[in-house]
Amino acid sequence: MKFSFKNDYSEGCHPNILNALLQYNLNQQAGYGEDEYSLEAKKLIKEKIKNPHSEVYLVSGGTQANLIVISSVLKPYQCVISAAPGHILNNETGAIEATGHKILSINTEDGKLRPSDIIPVLESHTNIPHQVMPKLVYISNSTELGTVYGSEELKELSDFCRSKGLYLFMDGARLGHGLTSEISDLTLERVAELTDIFYLGGTKNGALIGEAIVINNQDLQQDFAFNIKQKGALLAKGRLLGIQFMELMKDDLYFDLARHANVQAMKIKKAMKEKGVQFLSDTYTNQIFPIISNELIEVLSEKFEFYVWKKIDEKTSAIRLITSWNTGDEAVEAFIELIKRAL
Repeated sequence: MKFSFKNDYSEGCHPNILNALLQYNLNQQAGYGEDEYSLEAKKLIKEKIKNPHSEVYLVSGGTQANLIVISSVLKPYQCVISAAPGHILNNETGAIEATGHKILSINTEDGKLRPSDIIPVLESHTNIPHQVMPKLVYISNSTELGTVYGSEELKELSDFCRSKGLYLFMDGARLGHGLTSEISDLTLERVAELTDIFYLGGTKNGALIGEAIVINNQDLQQDFAFNIKQKGALLAKGRLLGIQFMELMKDDLYFDLARHANVQAMKIKKAMKEKGVQFLSDTYTNQIFPIISNELIEVLSEKFEFYVWKKIDEKTSAIRLITSWNTGDEAVEAFIELIKRAL
């Protein structure tokens, strides 16, 4: 059997979640997210961000969360600013554009956005009313390249967005991994303080399905539930999501799982760096992008699954390795041993 480093949603869910789903299965509950488990999960999230005025909505997946948020807060003539690797640009089948909202792409080496990146976009969209109006800045943490925002970086971006009347929306599909990175000084409370909207990704961090959208900007909370229902995202059996986030938030399980995934990735990164391997980006989360020869890719592919991410030249390519909450030492040690032998 091959070990897979392809993605962090190939796993099932943490046993605590399965046990809880079984434990509460025969309890009758209200529908559409009004069950006691969903209400408790939302309460726990609000306590962790220390903002009782935020509103929390549970939906099934990341693309769904991005689509609902952006289509809800933007007017038809407004658009999104995103770094070029952004998930909404490359992996969501034009979902945002399908709702009538253009995405303005910015090339950055590390997948992060800074005010200096956004200023030229704003300056080139002043032909009112003939061009779309930039209104929302979309970022990911950790990014699609595995990089993370520091507290001061996010504050600078947040201050800039507020000064320009832009909403700041953080895709948190891997937010747990970003916050528990060994180089991160960002906290969940700080994220809530500095963003208009973000979400906590469960699918890639121990849940079966589920993302928790957190709306901090009270101006954007009104009528948001209507958009969830209209987009088909309001589960009748909302308890399925509520139980999962209740378990993930209890005793900080969510962060423990993300931290484990990061640690496993850093073991592989350290071993490869010791063998002289270069990386596409310097990451400290559960995604790493080593640049290796095509011959070595063939050797590794015999026992491991991963994506060939980017062709570097005729002889080398960057691969993407992703570890998960469930990545065991056996898989990591086997990969490291093969690397040591091959290099």
